[in-house]
Amino acid sequence: MPKTYSIAIDGPAGAGKSTIAKRLAKELGYCYVDTGAIYRTVAYFFDLWGVAPKDIDGITRYIDELNIAIEYDEEGTQHMIMNGMDVTADIRTQEISQKASLISAHAIVREMLLDMQRDVAKTHNVIMDGRDIGTVVLPKANVKIFLTASAEVRAQRRTDELLAKGQKANYNQILKEIQQRDYQDTHREVAPLKLARDSIKVDTSNLDIDGVIAELKRIIGEKIPL
Repeated sequence: MPKTYSIAIDGPAGAGKSTIAKRLAKELGYCYVDTGAIYRTVAYFFDLWGVAPKDIDGITRYIDELNIAIEYDEEGTQHMIMNGMDVTADIRTQEISQKASLISAHAIVREMLLDMQRDVAKTHNVIMDGRDIGTVVLPKANVKIFLTASAEVRAQRRTDELLAKGQKANYNQILKEIQQRDYQDTHREVAPLKLARDSIKVDTSNLDIDGVIAELKRIIGEKIPL
């Protein structure tokens, strides 16, 4: 089997991980794996079943009814398939995002998805982003990056993104939700968000997308051939 390379990008909600990882993967010819979308799909499934994110008994009872698959279209865009249905658009709400953070704290959920995520990295060059990629999912990744920005900057970016889509957005509410999400992600017992020992921290607060991409390419190029 030919050698594959893996790049792990971790960081808090709203740091731009998905946007950056997706563009970087396209430019490098890598497969992009959005693990956040995977957990959002799990959250969406239990939301449809009326199971609360903290209801471990309900999650345990129904988790075997869930079947998740990842598919890519001709442009390389990741699609989440839940029990045969494409739910890619349905999982992109703030409510599902909050529930995904709580759902992902359960060991039974993370264990179910761990092999699925690792298998992709065994057969493809991947850029995978999430909260515990460099620490748990791909601890031997060739490159580990911790992408971050201040909570205020992340809240403003999210506000601008929603307004640009013609949706309502309240900056103060979004900031509060991001701070709550940060607390949940860093204080959960299972695979908390943290900086891996060999991860390189990149603060994007004062960088635009082109600036971030250039910096990550520089970091990656020092470790693996581009």
